[in-house]
Amino acid sequence: MKHQATPYLTFGGNAREALTYYKEVFEGEIIGMQTFGEAQFPTPPEMDNKIMHAQFKKDDLFFMVSDAFLNQSVHQGNNISLALELESEEEIQTLYKRLSANGIVFMELQDTFWGAKFAKVQDAFGVIWDLNYTFAK
Repeated sequence: MKHQATPYLTFGGNAREALTYYKEVFEGEIIGMQTFGEAQFPTPPEMDNKIMHAQFKKDDLFFMVSDAFLNQSVHQGNNISLALELESEEEIQTLYKRLSANGIVFMELQDTFWGAKFAKVQDAFGVIWDLNYTFAK
């Protein structure tokens, strides 16, 4: 595992506005942004302009941002997760099993269109984890 957890902020439809705000506040940059409509993933038309994934950086400050999907509500406490980039399929399977035990699985461990295995779980203590293992190229 890479030894850094990345904050992942989730917004209720105003992620683009929040990114603009953070860009001004921290004088940083949005280094990548993809809408649901741009992704190779079937989504309802009302999600087309919502942010599926974006990254913000200013010096050592780095975090990722998205809008919640249609049926997900956002409130303080569930709007931030820790994203872990893992180094092997074995590692992601082990952590998925451990973190989901006595927790809640939001997205089962699965292959994704972005070339990775991914899962989203809430552990037994209420911490939300985004687990990602990008396949070797």
